[in-house]
Amino acid sequence: MNKTFGVIGGDRRQAELVRLLEADGHTVFTYGVGGAGTGPEALDRAVSAETVILPLPLCRGDGVLNCEDAPMPTADLFRRFRQGQLLLAGQVKPQQRREAEERGLRLEDYFLREELTVANAAATAEAAVQVAMERLDRTLLGLDCLVLGFGRIGKLLSHRLHGLGAHVTATARKPGDLAWIRAYGWRALETGDLDGRLEAFGAVFNTVPSPVLDGPLLRQLPGDCLCVDLASVPGIDQTAAAALGLPWVWARSLPGRLVPRTAAAVIRDAVYYMMEERGDSV
Repeated sequence: MNKTFGVIGGDRRQAELVRLLEADGHTVFTYGVGGAGTGPEALDRAVSAETVILPLPLCRGDGVLNCEDAPMPTADLFRRFRQGQLLLAGQVKPQQRREAEERGLRLEDYFLREELTVANAAATAEAAVQVAMERLDRTLLGLDCLVLGFGRIGKLLSHRLHGLGAHVTATARKPGDLAWIRAYGWRALETGDLDGRLEAFGAVFNTVPSPVLDGPLLRQLPGDCLCVDLASVPGIDQTAAAALGLPWVWARSLPGRLVPRTAAAVIRDAVYYMMEERGDSV
């Protein structure tokens, strides 16, 4: 059944999402997606759609829509919508949720869907391996790798590194997670107890969105240890890493940058599930 979608803002995954929706036979209006139009007429068409898909994350900066070509305050954007529309976005912050509620809008967060977050974590883990392989002058086979944090991304990344022959050490704060790390046959460390245990690693992958490795801890790493920060808020002190000459990369939003087609398919599927749960056949 043909539906009308508006896709507004975002990165390469939104551009791929447009192609996927059109391939499914839907009508799609875009604004600020992959070099598409950003004029008033384009915005009017996109905001009038039955279902509007906003980017992941919704905001880049304080209250500003994640749209490189035409950023705008989300409050201004929400004024253009009407009650009854289905508005979908990823990683909605409390401020934007309040802005929508104040106008009687129904704004749903597709990033809260378990099927999406798991698939997104899998894509992030695979892309993180790609980032590391592009920057290392060694193979992962036999390399001592440290994964900070054992959430979805940490689990899946540890699996992939192990599959490539790396020697995996993973950290966690909860005793249950530490037990699972050991059950998988990997070395387990408490995230807050790393002092004196860092001298052997050739690569460190952080998934924790809060400070974990500061200057004193970074000094304990080998001078050529690759530091890959996957968290939305870096957990590895970039300034200290630079001062020590440690190679450091902030590899955030990897699915949108490296595997946009897969990331787009994950968002499309989540959107369809959400619509079907409302009784709206797709």
